[in-house]
Amino acid sequence: MTSLTVENYLKTAWQIAARQESPWVTTGQLATALHVSPGTVTSMLKTLAESGLAEYRPYEGACLTAQGKTLALRMLRRHRLIELFLARTLQLRWDQVHEEAEHMEHAVSDFLVDRIDEYLGLPTHDPHGDPIPSTDGRMRGDATSSKPLAVVSAGERVRVTRVTNQGREFLQFLTDSGMQLGCVGVVRQNNLEAGIMMIEVDGKPVAIGLPAAQQILVEPVSHAASMEA
Repeated sequence: MTSLTVENYLKTAWQIAARQESPWVTTGQLATALHVSPGTVTSMLKTLAESGLAEYRPYEGACLTAQGKTLALRMLRRHRLIELFLARTLQLRWDQVHEEAEHMEHAVSDFLVDRIDEYLGLPTHDPHGDPIPSTDGRMRGDATSSKPLAVVSAGERVRVTRVTNQGREFLQFLTDSGMQLGCVGVVRQNNLEAGIMMIEVDGKPVAIGLPAAQQILVEPVSHAASMEA
């Protein structure tokens, strides 16, 4: 039985690797994501390597083994299904479910998670638009057509499909700005020199810094489609 700390490391390593589309994750990346010292990460990576959950190379980082990936996806499945369950059944906001799921994902059984999955109708995405793994580890609804809002040109109409920054303050900012999952907006300005862009949502202009816009994924939508929606 793996510990809570090991589960968190595996899940975080998998997410970083998936985001950068490279299997090797550096010590610094894990230290930043988990809010621990590089030395602490190094010790844990050695432990994961000894357990057969990762391959570790000094000064390079680690790469999850097949066993490590399986456990990471198991935790990811738990986390995202719990988030969706809390949002749908208890009407928790998307800025509230992440922290609650972080605590609950280590305590529930696979049996309960599978029942939650069935109860929700085998959903493809969690409240933040992240794809949910099935029991065999395959992603049900990865949005390959999505791209960061930061790279969208002025005049383009887009729909928000995913938010990768799930910090409470960031999600509250999006909510206050009228930006929710599925909302449609028009990019009015993308100023690379100033590092800021302007998007109009429901007639309301919203200013977003490019680093923040990089964490909002969108898909193109035609004017006709947005009118029908």
